[in-house]
Amino acid sequence: MKDLIASLVRRYCQRRVLIDTSILLLFLVGSVNQERITKFNRTQQFIPEDYELLLAFIASFQKLVTTPNILTEVNSLANQLGEPELSQCFAIFAQFVTNVALLDELYVSILDAVNTEKFVKFGLTDSGILTLSKGKYLVLTDGFKLASYLQSVEVDVINFNNIRIFNWK
Repeated sequence: MKDLIASLVRRYCQRRVLIDTSILLLFLVGSVNQERITKFNRTQQFIPEDYELLLAFIASFQKLVTTPNILTEVNSLANQLGEPELSQCFAIFAQFVTNVALLDELYVSILDAVNTEKFVKFGLTDSGILTLSKGKYLVLTDGFKLASYLQSVEVDVINFNNIRIFNWK
């Protein structure tokens, strides 16, 4: 598995990686306060070291890719943080999404997303990921169901949990 991860990183390092919602939320919460990661109900499955691992991983890529749907989910989940971290998180969020050198926000038509055969299984955001990424982007997610399906339809995907297990660097 470690060799597969390394191979995918090499293949996509000059291109872009699409970051799923919970991984992007880990990035934001960790950017505010790494100790908050395990205490925030939406990131408690992670530890501070996962944030450091994520930073090392995404540094391998030229750019990150996201969608308005992912950003909306991240905004809604981050909105559950208490102050002062909420304001700090939104300040970092604003800085992050306006950094065009680092991030591309790509639109997926709702019609395209809902017309995927698995829309009823995955919903809008994940169907958008499937629609957008096929043949173009490496996907980084921690969702086992999504990662398994993406692999089955030949979308290059890495489950962040595998990076955690192998402590990839």
